[in-house]
Amino acid sequence: MTTTFKIIFASALVMAIGGTPLVRRIALRLGVIDQPNARKIHVNPIPLLGGVAIYGAFIVALLLFGSRYRLNELLGILVGASLMSFLGMWDDRQNLSPLLKLAGQFVAASILVLSGVYIGTFPWEALNIALTLIWVVVVTNAMNLLDNMDGLSGGVGAVAAVFFLLLAAMNDQYLVGALSAALVGACLGFLVYNFNPASIFMGDAGSLFLGFILAAVAIKLRFPEGVQIVTWMVPVLILGLPLFDTVLVIVSRLRRGHNPLTTPGKDHVSHRLVAMGYTRREAVLICYLICAGLGVIALFVT
Repeated sequence: MTTTFKIIFASALVMAIGGTPLVRRIALRLGVIDQPNARKIHVNPIPLLGGVAIYGAFIVALLLFGSRYRLNELLGILVGASLMSFLGMWDDRQNLSPLLKLAGQFVAASILVLSGVYIGTFPWEALNIALTLIWVVVVTNAMNLLDNMDGLSGGVGAVAAVFFLLLAAMNDQYLVGALSAALVGACLGFLVYNFNPASIFMGDAGSLFLGFILAAVAIKLRFPEGVQIVTWMVPVLILGLPLFDTVLVIVSRLRRGHNPLTTPGKDHVSHRLVAMGYTRREAVLICYLICAGLGVIALFVT
């Protein structure tokens, strides 16, 4: 099993490294570029659509080198993730309204539920389905909000996926391990070009896709003992940084009387670290360490 995970990881890594420059040229040709302005920290126009490279490397590696999947679950995850990525790509080009994006996210989460991938913590199926929809949308938007500094969302996603991969290998969970291995490889390959100073951004096409896959992997993760508090606490710990950042931003903006869904700002954890005197690269690395520390705690919890 671990050999398969290594092959999936390596192939996703190579494809992301090779595919990202191609996607960058396409973004430049199509004019899908993130222009600098007063609310953003980059000073030069940067191509978007890097998420397409992450998506492509992930999908191809998973389908070419994986096996032993439950077909309905795999299809549900891939179709939902594809919808998320397409929704993000559309938003990168045309700036969709927050409500339309939210509606699309719930549709993608519903596809996951229909395929049989949903939370099973409680004896009431309606509650489990409702919690699944909320979880997927929250994690998806958390990773989207976290994408505010070079290398941040991709790196945090890679660290989180590493811990999901470790837990999957320890508990013989093939689907979780394969998804995680592909995600780690795709994210690390993209980070070659996205780490500070970035030459391409993942855009919503990448951050929404990344959040959706992490949410789905967290739902699928199970433990032999079946202890419910472990089942739900471990994913929350592994994804603790983006979840905390989202809560922090929402509370901060509501206190200022702003709409947290439509009001941009430099009130994220990474921005606050920079305000404390760290460089942007140092702030991103500190976020990686926090995510890794929470992942280690999650391992102890298991």
